[in-house]
Amino acid sequence: MKFSLKRTIFMQELQTVQRAISSKTTIPILTGVKILVTEEGLTLTGSNADISIETFLSVQDENSLLQIEETGKIVLQARFFSEIIRRLPEEEVSIEMLENNQVAITSGKAHFTINGLDADNYPHLPVIETENQMKLPVHVLNKLIAETGFAVSQHESRPILTGVHFILSDQKLLAVATDSHRLSQRVIPIEQAVENFDIVIPGKSLIELSRSLTDEEELVEISIMENQVLFKTETMYFYSRLLEGKYPDTNRLIPSSFNTEIDFYVPTLLAAIERASLLSHEGRNNIVRLTLDADSVVLSGNSPEVGKVEESLSYEKVTGEPLELSFNPDYMKAALRAFGDMSVTVKFISAVRPFTLEPTESSVEFIQLITPVRTN
Repeated sequence: MKFSLKRTIFMQELQTVQRAISSKTTIPILTGVKILVTEEGLTLTGSNADISIETFLSVQDENSLLQIEETGKIVLQARFFSEIIRRLPEEEVSIEMLENNQVAITSGKAHFTINGLDADNYPHLPVIETENQMKLPVHVLNKLIAETGFAVSQHESRPILTGVHFILSDQKLLAVATDSHRLSQRVIPIEQAVENFDIVIPGKSLIELSRSLTDEEELVEISIMENQVLFKTETMYFYSRLLEGKYPDTNRLIPSSFNTEIDFYVPTLLAAIERASLLSHEGRNNIVRLTLDADSVVLSGNSPEVGKVEESLSYEKVTGEPLELSFNPDYMKAALRAFGDMSVTVKFISAVRPFTLEPTESSVEFIQLITPVRTN
């Protein structure tokens, strides 16, 4: 194996596959990055128990200045190898395989020789069937992840809730996540009929996927098989395990009738909650209180250790019965950030029942639900 290429391009590829490499694995070879050189180009692979990432750099890619003299494959210790590449003095780097799985790295006057492992011992990635496939624009997938991924559970006590549930039916793709205190559900129209598309993908996998997808890529192809899903772009294969078990029926959690409704402009409400949470974070109880009637809407926070805050909120309109309730400001901030620059309608039943947030513009199918905090 012998090849040379532009160091900065190589570094980008290494950083992408390193997202899948853990230093805390029980399988030593998985702390390494697999390098495969063929006449077509350079393939890098990184993997752990949950995700695997494979990137491909073609010899046709003029930016990379990739030149292949000999084909071959090797596994190199990922963290150590990428640190060497990062600190090399020149823009061009050449890599050559020596005897006994050793590899020579040369750039300018710097010359390293490092030990590798036999690539034949590296686990094989699953073969994905091509029947169950769906295509999505990359920016749509990234938006879906941003709008739901934050609401997954961080506790392993109910593993199924640590993932986002995706269902495709009637030409609509539904993505929903809940940690049992809050819920975020987004529905987008999609012109594809894929059968049995009902999967739960770990939230951590989706965050790494979102970080790995670049703006240059337009479409991502999604394929599923028994316990794996593959996200495929022109230059990357991203595999994730699927969570096993039945996801709870979240539709029954979403109320259909309400007693109080109020419309807010998201950035204005978000800024007010950020101010109120300055004090709530300092105290023992991380809660803020919302008091609303026909004439006013007031946000307040009281932290005996620090002080208190009160602010009259700007709102667009309010209807229904007066209400007073408390909620976790962090849940509310995460929900509002997912909506972005728009107006939302917040709908309440009572001080102890979950309330919902939906875009005031009814063409967007996006609903979030937050459970209030009971206070004496």
